[in-house]
Amino acid sequence: MSEESYMTRRPTAEETARLTVLSGCSGGGKSSLLEELARRGHAVRPEPGRQIVREQTLIDGPGLPWKDLSHFAELCLSRAVHFHATAVAEARRTIFDRSVVDAVAALERTGLAVAGHHRRTVERLRYARTVFLVPPWQDLFEQDDERQHDFGAAVAEYAHLLAAYPAAGYDVEIVPKGPLSARADFIEARLA
Repeated sequence: MSEESYMTRRPTAEETARLTVLSGCSGGGKSSLLEELARRGHAVRPEPGRQIVREQTLIDGPGLPWKDLSHFAELCLSRAVHFHATAVAEARRTIFDRSVVDAVAALERTGLAVAGHHRRTVERLRYARTVFLVPPWQDLFEQDDERQHDFGAAVAEYAHLLAAYPAAGYDVEIVPKGPLSARADFIEARLA
């Protein structure tokens, strides 16, 4: 199926069952875990937010979470839609670092307006029923140029996601803390 034909219809249950979400606490080890799963041969999609921050920083754009969170979330949602479309078109299991739910949850968590098209995106662009969440892990958390919030904000984000995913119709499975290889083994065992 071409990407163009996908963009004109909702994906089937069979197609969405191949789309696995890895979300959870910012700074909880998602990116490292995703890199390990990619090394093991899984198709992956990176976190939209980090890409948006890099791009907006490059062009001195307004779409940064510390400048205009609403604009940033809209850009993240658009990027997540693109990642979803390309993954469906590839017709293989793909593991995502965050999903459309995360972008909408960021708006909800901060009290910003959630528009009708945000809710429709969450309703129409579905992923596999089980979503994996990495919990807060202070030993891994580091602030950097792209992650300017503190650990407390990351914990609040995680708590909100623990409720947002079930509210959107997903089952949550917590990825246990431990060595990277064990965390990757855990996800692979659940996907088998």
